[in-house]
Amino acid sequence: MSSKSRPANALIHETSPYLLQHAYNPVAWLPWGVEALSRAKQENKPIFLSIGYAACHWCHVMEHESFEDAEVAAQLNADFIPVKVDREERPDLDEIYMSATMVFTGGHGGWPMSVFLAPDLRPLYAGTYFPKENAYGRPGFRTVLAAIAKRWRETPEALLADSDQVVEVVQRLHTAGQPTDLITNDQIQVAADALCRAFDSSNGGIPSGSNRFPPSMAMDLLLRRFFVDRDPKKLAAVELTLEKMGNGGIYDHLGGGIHRYSTDPKWFVPHFEKMLYDQALVAPIFVEGLQVTESEELKRICADRARGICDYVLRDLTGPDGGFYSSEDADSEGLEGKFYLWTVEQIRELLDESAAAVFCSHYGASEFGNWSHPGDEHVPHGPKNILNVARSVETIARLTEMDQETIRASLEESRRTLFAARESRVRPGLDDKILCGWNGLMIGALAKVGAALDEPRYITGANRAADFLLTRLRVDGRLMATFGKGQARLNAYASDYAFVVEGLLALYEAAGEFNRVRQAAELTDVALAHYWDSASGGFYMTADDHEGLLVRSMTSQDGATPSANSTMARNLLRLALLLDRSDYADRAVAILRLFGDAAANQPFQSERMLTAAMEQAGGFVEIVILAESAGPDALVREVHSRYLPTKLIAQIDSVHLKEVEDLPLFRGRTLLEGKPTAYVCRNFTCREPVSRPEDLASQLSSIGPS
Repeated sequence: MSSKSRPANALIHETSPYLLQHAYNPVAWLPWGVEALSRAKQENKPIFLSIGYAACHWCHVMEHESFEDAEVAAQLNADFIPVKVDREERPDLDEIYMSATMVFTGGHGGWPMSVFLAPDLRPLYAGTYFPKENAYGRPGFRTVLAAIAKRWRETPEALLADSDQVVEVVQRLHTAGQPTDLITNDQIQVAADALCRAFDSSNGGIPSGSNRFPPSMAMDLLLRRFFVDRDPKKLAAVELTLEKMGNGGIYDHLGGGIHRYSTDPKWFVPHFEKMLYDQALVAPIFVEGLQVTESEELKRICADRARGICDYVLRDLTGPDGGFYSSEDADSEGLEGKFYLWTVEQIRELLDESAAAVFCSHYGASEFGNWSHPGDEHVPHGPKNILNVARSVETIARLTEMDQETIRASLEESRRTLFAARESRVRPGLDDKILCGWNGLMIGALAKVGAALDEPRYITGANRAADFLLTRLRVDGRLMATFGKGQARLNAYASDYAFVVEGLLALYEAAGEFNRVRQAAELTDVALAHYWDSASGGFYMTADDHEGLLVRSMTSQDGATPSANSTMARNLLRLALLLDRSDYADRAVAILRLFGDAAANQPFQSERMLTAAMEQAGGFVEIVILAESAGPDALVREVHSRYLPTKLIAQIDSVHLKEVEDLPLFRGRTLLEGKPTAYVCRNFTCREPVSRPEDLASQLSSIGPS
């Protein structure tokens, strides 16, 4: 962002694109590390800790207004040690100081996060975006800098006394309680009912101020409970949300992919950044919606959006060696969303009259526009449009007397034409660092979608990424958190292990290569060795040899991504069954005992822990499929095509059966008349083995909740 005519600061040696964006600021930024922390103590200066990420719109605004300003930089450099952190590289710092920020602001968090720290890392004051001067009801950044510097010079004891109260709250928030009884089915039901009531009955989703985030984990839990109690309200909440999300502007109807959130309750105006983790969480829930709904139109929407998300990731977020990049920015050419917007004039220049009319009718584009940037009245080509499904194909057919298939074909061709034209535009900025955990999430998503939709290319992409992680982001058997400029950096966090293990297990279920299970177990053992609390159970966020921070955090709360503890509980349950490891099952139970009460009382932050509790209580439907060779066949496709939330698919080919035949799950398995054979079991009690897909379908259809 900054002019490269200035000398570079210390961030020039970093690998994070976000930090490199600030490498030519006049602010004397330092990365978080020994030099910055030592200087703060030696010079007795507060640290100004600025945390953000590359796709963050308001981070760019604050940089332009303040960090590129010579007077602000001089003020910062004189009175503070300025430290810049990429929240995606350092979720440990982000988690701790976001909690502090929300204490200072009365519950308002976000990025950029602006935190003032004592040299011993205690938070003195915090906020998010500050305008340069007093404005918008916010104190100006220069005002805040002057006030903190004055208090630190004149009354540091009072400033630190206030800080101690905040530290106490933060430490309490990031420390687990004591183990209790396991959460009961009744408690899970009450929690799921509360979540269901929170969904908007008009637009779907869970209201969050004026914004609307894809509630993927909540929808997953509601579908699981619907499978148990057949409560139509739970299914309706998910169906409505998927329909509105899939048709809204939050989905990129030309290039695929889901934007981070919408700024309105109707999913219409997105915050245009695209995050890898959103793609990973949203694509599988579209597949689950496809498998559950009886609506043919929603089936079509769900299949299209799941494919669109996966195609987007493989096309635009995949590096040459198979790893997945982190995000694309909201901005291009200095304007939020410019890359994605269309005028009617631009559409008509590319399409013939009939195709343009159908396209504009379907996607709500008009001469008046439906969204504008400040100053758009001075921009040529007229008002801008966000593409969203404003009128259905069925409605257009009634209005025009065209048949639906002709309309669909026209729309498909028009999308291809406009997408090709859009590719010549200046793209949003790309954050090309490769994050271990987010890659794990995307590996799992591609495996699940590829298996469910019978799209081998998604499974191939997942396998490439898994191989990349296990070779380039593993050093001496331990995972690293991030990869950029050809090097892996920073010790991984518990969530990295959790998400990669989850991805490897999903890959095994999709492709049947048992080595993925062994790899998952190896990483699980490393996580248990370095992150596990042997006293009370549960995983710390950071390893036992991590640097000392304000608190060694251990939580179970799901946020933008699932928690490490909820994900690892589910992984441990699966690995225990696959490998006959009762110690893994014991660790899963310990996690559920430690966090069960919190999950029951805080369902809006505990959806994944509640699903783990369901799996522990009800067990799995074990579907063992034996074939001559690995890979999908008719039996595997039959299993993957249907919604069965407790299924655990254990594929093995006859060549590798010898390697696992001592495991109870595979013991005594044989082919029926030399044909691929499925064994449907629960608690190691099996039904009659079958080799015909229709017989397997009959068995699976009769399975209800345990």
